[in-house]
Amino acid sequence: MPELRQDPISRCRVIIAKNRYVRPHEYHKVASRVESIQCPFCEGAESQTPGEILAYRDPESSPDGRGWRVRVVPNKFPALESFGDMSRLGESSGDFTPAVGVHEVIIESPRHIKSLSELSTQEVAEVFRAYRDRLCMLRNENRLAYGLIFKNVGAAAGASVEHAHSQLMAISFLPATVQQKWQAAQEFHDQNKRCVFCDLAVQEQAQRVRLVEVSRYCVAICPYASRFPYEMCVYPRSHQSHFESTSGQVLEDLAGLMRRLLAKLERATEGIGYNYLVHTAPFDTGPVPHYHWHVEILPRLSTAGGFEWGTGCFVNTVPPEEAAERLAQLEI
Repeated sequence: MPELRQDPISRCRVIIAKNRYVRPHEYHKVASRVESIQCPFCEGAESQTPGEILAYRDPESSPDGRGWRVRVVPNKFPALESFGDMSRLGESSGDFTPAVGVHEVIIESPRHIKSLSELSTQEVAEVFRAYRDRLCMLRNENRLAYGLIFKNVGAAAGASVEHAHSQLMAISFLPATVQQKWQAAQEFHDQNKRCVFCDLAVQEQAQRVRLVEVSRYCVAICPYASRFPYEMCVYPRSHQSHFESTSGQVLEDLAGLMRRLLAKLERATEGIGYNYLVHTAPFDTGPVPHYHWHVEILPRLSTAGGFEWGTGCFVNTVPPEEAAERLAQLEI
């Protein structure tokens, strides 16, 4: 029988309906890369992107040339503009302000690879170090309130370029979904004097029902109210509210874990597209006891339909307990 579950933090409801996994599909989903297009992210094509903001490169190499390992550049087609008057304007249909913020691309390798799982742990660690370093820089800008690191892999997940890359968007407001999670975590801490994220991590490690893997500093689970088949969430095992404060040791451990998790996901789902999101606390806060940075991995095995758009309630056809068991058993 289908189950209605509620996420303990976001309070969003999810229907776990395993029986819908076998429903008929009459449509083919086909996405292929246009081979004639030159990749703008490969080494040697640096002139095709805006000038680099940050790069980890060989000492003898020059900016915006060969010899880099990870490269961060402004998005050539940004959803946000770096400069603008943020005064509120109005018209008959409502108020608005210019969309001011930062939109950057983190190019993860000079080699043309499709997945983070193709990199070594040390290479992935440099990618995550770039995330941390850019967040550290941007949190000092008063006009910015929140920064999100995200990765789109595959056409179904919104990727427009195959070459492995991530994006960072820093915005001038706190999104409603972040506010909702922040408030729920605050209320739990006020009532229980504990962090709800820490509680979840400890509980899942003890029960081992939705546990995928535990590393030295992090834990990966399939959430109780997973919205997508094989959805995963990664938490640091010790409390930390801001990703930009993460130590080098934890970043390297996280890098190895993420590399393995993505490789497992790619095997379990035959290379389906996915997104991952790095959630951190708002820029204008210091260390807080109620919030915990975390990484969400969201496979795109299913597509939101009319019910999801109309209610905000997702239907998941693979119970997280089964997804976690299969992922945990895969050896990478």
